[in-house]
Amino acid sequence: MSFLPTPPTFDSFHDAYLAVLDSVTAEPDHRTSSRGNDSAEITNVSFRLTNPRNRLPFLRRRPVNVVYNLAETLWYAAGRDDLDMIGYYAPGMATYSANGRSLTGTAYGIKIFAPDARGETQWDRVVELLRADPDTKRAVLSIYRAEELAVAANPDVSCTLAAQFLLREGRLHLTCYMRGNDAYMGMVSDVFAFTFLQEVAARELGVELGHYTHHVGSMHVNDRDAKAVRRLLNEPRQPGYVRPAFPSPVMPASTGTATMCVVLEHEEALRTGQADYTVDQVGALDLPEYWRQVVLLLEIYRQIKHTDDPVGADHLAALDGGYRWLVMNRWKNRMPTDVGAVA
Repeated sequence: MSFLPTPPTFDSFHDAYLAVLDSVTAEPDHRTSSRGNDSAEITNVSFRLTNPRNRLPFLRRRPVNVVYNLAETLWYAAGRDDLDMIGYYAPGMATYSANGRSLTGTAYGIKIFAPDARGETQWDRVVELLRADPDTKRAVLSIYRAEELAVAANPDVSCTLAAQFLLREGRLHLTCYMRGNDAYMGMVSDVFAFTFLQEVAARELGVELGHYTHHVGSMHVNDRDAKAVRRLLNEPRQPGYVRPAFPSPVMPASTGTATMCVVLEHEEALRTGQADYTVDQVGALDLPEYWRQVVLLLEIYRQIKHTDDPVGADHLAALDGGYRWLVMNRWKNRMPTDVGAVA
């Protein structure tokens, strides 16, 4: 008997995303209808990303909301479970809240980053364990909780079961285990968040970034998204198609959870209308350029959310190429009239 040593491997999530969507829609294992959601499903799906920094797909038919992806990851890092922050970026999240104020399953951050009764967090324990015993197999972030099934009508049960760090030969690998994943919608933000946190952990430990592996019990595409998925899969098949290519930003070596706390202060000020930043003001922030780009994206979203005016052309021009492409394709109706010059 022989065993395959690794799952299908991709250099970028762009390629993995298209491959998973194609497999689920073309050759599903099952048809399911859990909680009224009719879907096509493949069970026990795995893939690996050799470069987890390539965590964003660049597809015009599915322009990723990179601001939400970053905000959700910051929401995790803040150890929050409330709708006040995440609802600003994704108002639809309120439908998953049983009490209209907080989320029980989707809020991974309160399980990973919120201190327990001893003032310790899962994140800190895992990082310290990796420092003390680099070859450990115990560096696991536990996310799914048994009590989430105690209420049969719970609208928000964790999709992620756990995430395991493996530090091998100076590289930090991460394996994510999920009970279920919406291949079209949820997988994009899940892979983004966990590869982002993987990079943060690697920086805190002072080691190189390894590969990322994604294991899913139920990988599915909901019928309501089937038409959109078909259109998306046709995009790269069109004559003359050229895949957008942008260098992946590299997180600075100084990055840690403390860095994200500083960025969260700017996030709150922008979200609550206490601040608005010019490009020069963002450039003057005491943050590495990598994180100033994040603040710049949050400022652009503030303009979209709080005003009816086009996004500032100078703000758009100051974005890294990949971020600019995503913003321009996501919010086409909010672009400045001279957007051609910016692009």
